[in-house]
Amino acid sequence: MPAQSISLPPSLLATPAGFLRSAAGETAELSWTGEGWLAAGSPLGDRPDAEEVARLRPLRGLVVRWPASEVPADAVTGLAAAGVPLHAAVSPDWVDPELARLLAAWAPEEDDGSGLRSVTALRREEHSVRLRRHGLRDRMGTGRAETPPTVSVVMSSMRPHLLGAALGQIAGQRRVRVEVLLGLHGVPAAHEEVRRALRGCALPVTVVEAAKETPFGEVLNLAASRAEGDYLAKWDDDDWYGPEHLADLLLARAYSGADIVGTAAEFFHLEPLNATVRRTDYASEVWSEHVAGGTILLPADTFGDAGGFPPLPRGVDAGLLKAAHAAGARIYRTHGLGYVLRRSVGAEHTWRLSLAHFLRVASNQWRGFRPSLILEAR
Repeated sequence: MPAQSISLPPSLLATPAGFLRSAAGETAELSWTGEGWLAAGSPLGDRPDAEEVARLRPLRGLVVRWPASEVPADAVTGLAAAGVPLHAAVSPDWVDPELARLLAAWAPEEDDGSGLRSVTALRREEHSVRLRRHGLRDRMGTGRAETPPTVSVVMSSMRPHLLGAALGQIAGQRRVRVEVLLGLHGVPAAHEEVRRALRGCALPVTVVEAAKETPFGEVLNLAASRAEGDYLAKWDDDDWYGPEHLADLLLARAYSGADIVGTAAEFFHLEPLNATVRRTDYASEVWSEHVAGGTILLPADTFGDAGGFPPLPRGVDAGLLKAAHAAGARIYRTHGLGYVLRRSVGAEHTWRLSLAHFLRVASNQWRGFRPSLILEAR
């Protein structure tokens, strides 16, 4: 089945590409002159392009000074689509209510000085993500009446006790149609916890059983062979995903034009230490050869052209990305705020790194389970 896609107008319109997590600059103003908008003292086009937005990236944010009477607001929406942090405590009645709500929900502030526990930069980026979603959907004209694409979520599991939560997160995805392709790895479909999880899932689930000795990559391929969706998305049964995880990936594919999209691996919950860490050494909103394995999304035909997952016990995500890139696929890495990787003991993961490694590379560290607010954890 051919992949559906949302197309951007042909131009150099600014996108979230190039967003800076840390802003060393000050807060500036976005104001109406009577003839057009000024951003940080310089004229801004009606539809901001990448070059105009690039000079605004170092700023902490822009405070919107709305005029009392209605004026064209495409430039403001364009900056929102690019993820430029915008703030207005109050907006006139003629401003789009959702945009007005978003603008009032965050205000620029200096770092709170709490070091590893600081959330100042994180709150700024969360605000940017919410603005991107609103601005991009407004620009692309993706209304509620449009039928969203279908994503075939491919998941392998040998841990029945995790299936209920995993399927619940998949069923909770917004702005997308989903089918689940579940590869049971050494676990029978008749297992009581499997049956309970399937009964509680409102989505269509296709179950494929494979022996414990079957390589992990082959289990994923067996499940993926049953896909009927426009896209395939890899899902890990032990991680956490926000309800707009898949929708954000589809948005990123639309504005980047990439063949494959995924997120940065930023948040990790270290279960033995009851701690959450964030690493920011992997940039987001960039072209890359690497994305977090549990977040890979690609059209079904691209998956086939790459030969699927290598039939190996581990390293299958990297193997797929390497093969796809060698075949000419372009890979884009978007934000990782709606994804948290679970780390228990190393033997339980195909990606084996010590807990000490994650502490060494952490930009932030908090006690307990502390995901980004974008995850919408309850």
